[in-house]
Amino acid sequence: MKKILLPTDFSANAWNATKYAISLYKDEECTFYVLNTYTPTIAHSRFMASAVTGKACEDVVKCNSEKGLKQLLERIEKEFPNAKHKFVPISSFSLLVDEVKNIIEAKNIDLVITGTKGATGLEEVFMGSNSVRIIKSVKNCPVLAIPQYFKFKTPSEIAFATDFNRFYTTSELQPLLEMAKSFKAAIRIVHVQYEIKSLTEVQQFNLNMLRKYLKEVEHYVHTVSELNSVSKTLEVFSNELGIHLLAMLNYQHSYMEKMTREPVIKRMAFHTQIPLLVIPELGMGTPPHSKHKKQGSVTDTLMDQ
Repeated sequence: MKKILLPTDFSANAWNATKYAISLYKDEECTFYVLNTYTPTIAHSRFMASAVTGKACEDVVKCNSEKGLKQLLERIEKEFPNAKHKFVPISSFSLLVDEVKNIIEAKNIDLVITGTKGATGLEEVFMGSNSVRIIKSVKNCPVLAIPQYFKFKTPSEIAFATDFNRFYTTSELQPLLEMAKSFKAAIRIVHVQYEIKSLTEVQQFNLNMLRKYLKEVEHYVHTVSELNSVSKTLEVFSNELGIHLLAMLNYQHSYMEKMTREPVIKRMAFHTQIPLLVIPELGMGTPPHSKHKKQGSVTDTLMDQ
C-alpha cells in the first residue's frame, strides 16, 4: 500500500493538490496522511497576560485545525469515494517543515504531494512558499508540487531535466520509473545547454547509463538551447511537447537548484503550469526511503530509443 503525505492549510491550492493526488492514485491502494500544522497566535499587547493568552490562542487554533481536517475528510468522502483509499488526519502543534520530516520517518512515506500558490511565475509559485521550503528540506522522499490551477491529466508525457554531469543511481531514479510504468508514460530526457555542443566523455557515459536504467520504458533524449534561463527553456519545451509532469533530481548545481536561484529579471518568469516532481539526492549505495542550435530558439535532437 502506497503512503502519501498531503500537507494542507485548507486553501484552494491545497485542495487542488489533494484532488490531484486522489485522481493520480485512484486505482491503487493508498493511505493518505492529511497534515495540518498550527502555532498559537502571538499576542502583541503588553497588557495581556502572555501565559493565559497563549493557552487560549493555542486552544482556538487547535480546534480550528481539527475542525478543518474533519470537514476536509468529509468533503473527500463525498466527492471522491474510493474503497482503495484510507485517509488519516494529523493535526500538529509544530512548524510545517519539521512535522513533514517527522512524518516521513515515522510513517515511511513514499511521496509528499503539496500545492503551490500563484497562477504564473516561479517567483509566485515557489519562492518563499511552503513548497520550496519542503523541497529544500526533505532529503529522503520525493516531493510532487501541484500548481494551483492545474487540472488533473494522467501523466503520459514526463520530462526529466538533466545535464548528464552526474551519475544517477537506481534508487534515485525509482520514483521516476514507478511513475512511468504506472501510467505507461513516455519519459523525455531534456538537456538544456547554453550553447549546443557535443557531450563530454563523462556526460556520454552518464547518458548511456541513464538509458540503460530506463530501458523498460519508452524514452527519448532532447537537447535544447537555453532561452534566457533554464526555467524559461523548460517552460517552452513543456508547452511545445505537451508535457504533463516535469521531474528533476535535487542536488548541488542541479537544474532545480539553479531554477530556484535564477534572478527574477533574468528568469522572465516561469509560466509552466505543470506538476513538478522533485527527487532527492540519495547517492551511491543509499537505499530510497520508501520501500518500494540557434540561440533564442528551441531545437530538438531526438535520439532513437
